[in-house]
Amino acid sequence: MRIGLLTEGGYPYVSGDARLWCDRLVRGLAQHEFDVYALSRSQHQEDEGWVPLPPNVRRVRTAPMWTAEDDDLALGRRARRRFTECFGELAAVLSGASGGAPAAARGSSAGTSGAKGPSEGVSTPEADRFANALYGLAELARETGGLVGALRSETAVRTLERACRAPGAHRAAREARVPNLLAVAAHLERALRPLSLDWYEDDGLGAVDLCHAASGGPAALPGLLARHFTGVPLLVTEYGVRLRTHYLTAPDAPPAVRSLLAAFHGRLAAEAYARAEVVTAGNTHARRWQERCGADREKLRTVYPGMDARPFAEVGESPECADPDTLVWVGRVEPAKDLVSLLHAFAEIRKRQPKTCLRIVGAPAGAEGAAYLGHCRTLAAQLFPDEADGPHATGDNPVSFEEIGGPELPALADAYASGAVTVLSSVVEGFPISLVEAMLCGRVTVSTDVGAVVEVIGGTGLVVPPRNPRALAEACVALLRDPARRARLGAAARARALELFTVEQNIEAFHGIYLEIVSRAPIRRVVLDEAGAPLPFAVPAEAHVPIRWAAPSPSLVVRGGPGWATATPVRATTPAPEGAR
Repeated sequence: MRIGLLTEGGYPYVSGDARLWCDRLVRGLAQHEFDVYALSRSQHQEDEGWVPLPPNVRRVRTAPMWTAEDDDLALGRRARRRFTECFGELAAVLSGASGGAPAAARGSSAGTSGAKGPSEGVSTPEADRFANALYGLAELARETGGLVGALRSETAVRTLERACRAPGAHRAAREARVPNLLAVAAHLERALRPLSLDWYEDDGLGAVDLCHAASGGPAALPGLLARHFTGVPLLVTEYGVRLRTHYLTAPDAPPAVRSLLAAFHGRLAAEAYARAEVVTAGNTHARRWQERCGADREKLRTVYPGMDARPFAEVGESPECADPDTLVWVGRVEPAKDLVSLLHAFAEIRKRQPKTCLRIVGAPAGAEGAAYLGHCRTLAAQLFPDEADGPHATGDNPVSFEEIGGPELPALADAYASGAVTVLSSVVEGFPISLVEAMLCGRVTVSTDVGAVVEVIGGTGLVVPPRNPRALAEACVALLRDPARRARLGAAARARALELFTVEQNIEAFHGIYLEIVSRAPIRRVVLDEAGAPLPFAVPAEAHVPIRWAAPSPSLVVRGGPGWATATPVRATTPAPEGAR
């Protein structure tokens, strides 16, 4: 079948979210064809280029989310009125203002060929209003050639301001000032930029059998529009829920900005979940967020991200570790990893196990990560003054800060192999990739109870509360003093990781979901008979299944009633569907 893979800030670019997962998915499903529709996040990301693409990627179309030139389209009076009504209705939903959907927004989707109505499957009036406004803007953008200029205009800001001042608006929205309104309007313009793209014609997303959004948010919006305009079924995959990301990345934003943008991301997520045929989560933690945003439980599937176990096979099959008195932390250095608590816990560990060492392996994440790394180095020197580097040093510092690629740790597997226990001290975590890597290496883990940690560990490691150095220290000491327990839990951890978190299980799961969706989705291509009339069921769903058809042979028809059956051979008279392989 032909899959439209929708990404934002990731594949096919060299750097970005879910890049590795998308590449493994596309290569693992070589029997399918992929059209990649990618939204880039920065000029730097585009300058770095793409990863090498496999042959089953037929085309790649990209659009920047970080910049856009004004379309310089002068909307007519009627178009301006429609834009004000639709955008005003969308802003009213975000602000909580009362009011019904304008006639232009309510009737905008009438008569759309092959599309389902904007309110189908949505039960709440607020969701209906958001959907009507969103698709009203989409159809206006399609008719006029784009809405970039309109969304950047003073009209959009004033419309947003009226919605925040309207009766019934939330308190945070009513307190929005001009800088807050400008910030929200700019964010909405970027998030709604897919409305102005030319991806939704019959030679674009209208030609695919299935749209697969590799994340929520703006990446799912092209899938929603393809479904609205041409009826293409949609699959949404999330390994990090966009609304949760908004809360984590904008904690210091003004209350009005946080409130309005959280409402937008929540409404867009609910709309994507309602329209999607299937919604997959990378773990139960993300799945709970999806349910909270309105996802139907019957549509939800948990598909763990697949990881390549081959680089860790040699270490995992060897029960010995390089140093039984070494703790290892691996990850991206940033405040959310809470290395400060880890260092304080290690100071307590040294009091009980004086020979213990701690290896912190990882690179800083941006300028904030570099500053945090410097703070952690200073703290380590303060906690162990007699052993720190310097003119009066009495020994090696028990804490080392390293990166992969050096002479001692040339590969990632070597970092896990260098210690007896792998530690995770995060206060915020989604799917803990470093824990899975340690489990594939057969290493026992001590982790904080955040994100999907408990779900991943599954009883094969120790879990403690976050921001609790004493509990972290006690768990590490317990494992350092018990080699037999370390070996037992490490073996169980490796077996669990090989069963649940490999690339093979991930690819097999999505292959089954693809076939399931296509098998029950309506065929949108019209086939005519000799008289020129539409021929129903001329191209059945199984015609798209890439298998090798057997030569025509007698088929069996089962006849009879309850309790008995006879098989009578019947010669096939209908040729195989056109295009079947």
